[in-house]
Amino acid sequence: MRNPWFVQSEPADEPGIRLFCLPYAGGNASAYRTWRDLAPEHVRVHPLELPGRGTRWNETPVSRMPLVTGMLADVLAGHLDRPYALFGHSMGGLIAFELARTLRERGLPQPAHLFVSGSAAPDVPRTRRPIHAAPDAEVIEELRFLGGTPPELLADAALMELVLPALRADFCLLETYEYRALAPLTVPLTVFGGQADPLVASAQLHLWLRQARDHSRLVILPGEHFFLHSAVRDVLATVTDALAGAASPVPAHAVGSSPSSI
Repeated sequence: MRNPWFVQSEPADEPGIRLFCLPYAGGNASAYRTWRDLAPEHVRVHPLELPGRGTRWNETPVSRMPLVTGMLADVLAGHLDRPYALFGHSMGGLIAFELARTLRERGLPQPAHLFVSGSAAPDVPRTRRPIHAAPDAEVIEELRFLGGTPPELLADAALMELVLPALRADFCLLETYEYRALAPLTVPLTVFGGQADPLVASAQLHLWLRQARDHSRLVILPGEHFFLHSAVRDVLATVTDALAGAASPVPAHAVGSSPSSI
């Protein structure tokens, strides 16, 4: 039976490093549909499909961070026998960060690299008003402000009726998120930002760098909040360069062992 979390194919015994990708609010795994073709041989792209989105639109969406990271950790636990990395944009960046923490708490292998894109640091308080319980028109207007959704889709009432439950769940996940002050991660961290992003200020990106002990960097690319699409080749070039030396197998004794630095 096909695993619904993997829209293209479940990780197999193949060379290279596995790159698990998480979507932004209102998005799904199709946000990374071109990555597999664009990525070099040593990077195996695996977009993850969350419940209630994309190919899983008929499932109940998840609206709390601990629940979604717990589910993801369960799904990925059997696929961490080879080197892997996590990438997430906007909401997906926050999920990727908390997923790395959850995997650490469970004593599972840590990612070879964590990539966070277009997301304010987790300890930065949200300043936009809560929207997940607002009337439909306000939720759609918020989506219009965020950008990334074609106007013709926003004007399609039937389509919006289908996607609003997942949208509300995404906003709820972000608006109820509670940051926990824990030890910094001990994995390399790359933070991406858009030069003209109206949603995430440069200072909010810089604060990410204290969430990892070393090998952290900030990369600013041309574009607004969805530079993930407009500058996709630049994003992927940075990712693949960072992963060039990380494709060696994970030692068998590392699987299931607790990280020594915690």
